[in-house]
Amino acid sequence: MPAPIYYAHKLSRQLTKVRREHPDLLRPDGKTQVSVEYKDDKPVRIDTIVVSTQHSPEISQEDLSKLIRKEVIDAVIPSELLDENTKYFINPSGSFVVGGSFGDSGTTGRKIVCDTYGGMGHIGGGCFSSKDPTKVDRSAAYYARWVAKNIVANGLADKCEVEVAYAIGRKEPVSILVDTFGTGKVSDEEIMDIVKKNFNFEVGNILEELDLRKPIYTRTTNYGHFGDPKLPWEKVIELKR
Repeated sequence: MPAPIYYAHKLSRQLTKVRREHPDLLRPDGKTQVSVEYKDDKPVRIDTIVVSTQHSPEISQEDLSKLIRKEVIDAVIPSELLDENTKYFINPSGSFVVGGSFGDSGTTGRKIVCDTYGGMGHIGGGCFSSKDPTKVDRSAAYYARWVAKNIVANGLADKCEVEVAYAIGRKEPVSILVDTFGTGKVSDEEIMDIVKKNFNFEVGNILEELDLRKPIYTRTTNYGHFGDPKLPWEKVIELKR
C-alpha cells in the first residue's frame, strides 16, 4: 500500500480505538489524511497530518487537540518520519459536534479514492459500495489488487499497478496491463507471462476464486477496501514461474 493511505488507515483505526476508550469525549464520525514527502520514490518524512473527529460539546478544542496528538497520532506514526516542520491539523474547521448522516450524507456510492489508494493509483471511476460482486467495478478492482500485491510479495517488483478493462457482455477482459514503474526484478513482459500462468481475470472465476458471493463486505465500510489482511484479495500466494 502507498505510505500516505497506509498511515491514514492506521490513524483511523487508532482513532476508533481511542474513541471507544473515551466515549464521553469522542464520537463515531471522523476522517484522516497524511501527506508524505518522497525522495527517489521512497517516503522520507511526513509533511502534514490531518485528523478530524466528531466530539462531545463538553470538550474544548485545545483539550481535543492534545488528546488526538498524544493518543492517536503519536501512538501510531513512526517518530523518524516526523520532524519540527511536520504540520498537524486537528479539527481544522473547528467544532465538529454534529456528524454522520445528520451532517453529511449521499446516496450515489462512496469516495473511491479514499477507498483505494489515496490518489496514488489510477482508477476507472466506478464505486464499490452498493454494487454486488458481479459488477467488475467492484470484483475486478479487488482481483487487480490481489494480482498486484502478489507480484510485489513474490519479489518480482517493488511497486506494481495492474490495469484491466472489460466490455459489457464479455466475461473475459479486453485488456490487461502490468506496470512496475521501472522497479521490476524481471521485465514487465516476463511478469505478464507469470500473471497469465497464475491468474484468470474471467468474471466468473474472480467470483469463485475470491469467494466474493459471501457476505463479507461489512469489513469494507471503514478504513478502505484495501490493506485489511482478513479480506480475500489481500492473501499472499506463491506464484508459479
